[in-house]
Amino acid sequence: MTKVELFWICLGLAGQICFFLRFLFQWIVSEKKRESTIPVIFWFLSIFGGIILLIYSIYRKDPVFIIGQSMGILIYSRNIYFIYSKNK
Repeated sequence: MTKVELFWICLGLAGQICFFLRFLFQWIVSEKKRESTIPVIFWFLSIFGGIILLIYSIYRKDPVFIIGQSMGILIYSRNIYFIYSKNK
């Protein structure tokens, strides 16, 4: 495996780790509140993970993955917009 291939694999794994962490944080916050809730960090981890995975999918030239991540990033961004526009 070349250094370039290793870099791209590590980048893809970093995106997957961000996606995993969003569910971990959501679970921890919900357990503490004793009710299902989605903390703001969930959306930020979704965006970061989505951007990383989008970059990885562009490198891999995977149109299905590119479309999926692009749509997800728009949705996550919109949710953050709603959260912060409501608090003004």
